Amino acid sequence: MFDNMFVCVCRSILVSARIYRFAGKGLKLLIILFFPLFCNAQKINGPIVLTAPQFLLPANEFYIAGIVDDRDDRGAVAWLLPAAQLTPATPKYRVDLVGGTLPAVKEYMGKSLPPDKTLRPVIIHIKKLMVDETLQPGGKVEGKLSIVLSFWLKKDDDDLRLIDYRGGANYTRGTGQQMDVGGLLSNSLRAGLLYFNSWIDKQAGGNIKLAKGVKLIFSDYAEQPEGDTIYYSAKRRLSWDDFQQRPLASKYEAEVFPSIAYGEHVEVVKGIINVHINLKPYLPKSACWVKDGGRTPYNLNHEQRHFDIVKLVMEHFKQHLLKERLTVDNYDGPINVDYLDSFREMNDLQKQYDDETNHGLNVSVQEEWNKKIDKELKP
Repeated sequence: MFDNMFVCVCRSILVSARIYRFAGKGLKLLIILFFPLFCNAQKINGPIVLTAPQFLLPANEFYIAGIVDDRDDRGAVAWLLPAAQLTPATPKYRVDLVGGTLPAVKEYMGKSLPPDKTLRPVIIHIKKLMVDETLQPGGKVEGKLSIVLSFWLKKDDDDLRLIDYRGGANYTRGTGQQMDVGGLLSNSLRAGLLYFNSWIDKQAGGNIKLAKGVKLIFSDYAEQPEGDTIYYSAKRRLSWDDFQQRPLASKYEAEVFPSIAYGEHVEVVKGIINVHINLKPYLPKSACWVKDGGRTPYNLNHEQRHFDIVKLVMEHFKQHLLKERLTVDNYDGPINVDYLDSFREMNDLQKQYDDETNHGLNVSVQEEWNKKIDKELKP
């Protein structure tokens, strides 16, 4: 690509556009400036006036909630050489926007994009905005514009950085002529707005930073083919063949060690964070054992109910999450808290079940638990 591309000529004043790269994005922007240039020999001796926008920006995803001046040097935006015969010793003079940089930019942005507060609030940080002229060999004056804008999503707590815009332009003029610096600055600000507006239009539906809500989607995990781990299914009841650990020295006839887990996958669809949660009540066969004399239907039912209890706990976990008011800024926190609560509930229920049934030896209480579990598991 050519280093410079001439796009506008006014007598001997040439404005060139350069290609700039956005940091971290690998994107290129070719700034092409089209506006009349004032080719006169008068020195700018008053504040620079930004030109009024010719049309409103059609923004559908954001409004400007604020502008912050974050420049290292918050003084004048332009360092210019006079429109006169120059020498290397000729000093530059500094000139600012009318009313000051921040008020002038706020006014310009407000005219370019009237606020629609039903959209996302965005804060624009001015990192750099400067025009600097230098005398070149041969008596020409080279001007360089640099602009860096940082766009942040306004949040209740900490604002969220979205993307930075970096742009600029070069121009060359004769010593007796002058550049329309106000038009140059106006077009550069508008180019930054146009870039961000295009970016957010494309990103709004799939960028998690721009999501507007959270949706939970639950499913029951199933592993095919089945390995050592059994994942709960109403159609898959325990059998004695599942008890594959060598019997332990215990006063009990059999024992199982079911537990709970979940898997999570996140995607953004049409601006909504879809949190897919796989429910995983599970039981390792290698952790189940039974003594030779304990293989009775009654004992198998008692152990099955231990597995049923973890399924109930997972259903409680699901119901608790559906009642949560999850936000785009913190949805994993409540999920993790509810999971830990469910883990404690599982341990408490398993202990209560064994204590009240005396590990299955109390037949009448065992039957009460059977009915209670079946009732709650009923679709």
